[in-house]
Amino acid sequence: MKSLAVVCLLALFVFAAARPDVYTDKYDNVDLDEILENKRLFTPYVKCILDQGKCSPDGKELKSHIKEALENYCAKCTEKQKQGTRTVIRHLIKNESDFWQELVNKYDPAKKYVSKYENELKTITV
Repeated sequence: MKSLAVVCLLALFVFAAARPDVYTDKYDNVDLDEILENKRLFTPYVKCILDQGKCSPDGKELKSHIKEALENYCAKCTEKQKQGTRTVIRHLIKNESDFWQELVNKYDPAKKYVSKYENELKTITV
């Protein structure tokens, strides 16, 4: 009986250690469409990320990972976060070009990553 408990504990440890490092999914259910459609909700998030305003808890979480996610093409993102990232970037490119340029200047001044996102998302009409 004890050996079974030890095996289960070891299996749990191996499973936890083998699990890839991912960002928290705590904010995956935020309604992005509601935020993107409402300038009063949208602007504080952008201002937070640009260090021009206060950050909500979910804004802080986003800001803490944005550079790494940009550099590794969201490798630690959940599928919902990857889709949300595409939605937000597409919105910025098509509807908020001034904010998009400010974000590019802050997080990708050498434009190492931005062209991939812009080229991919300009062709998507969803």
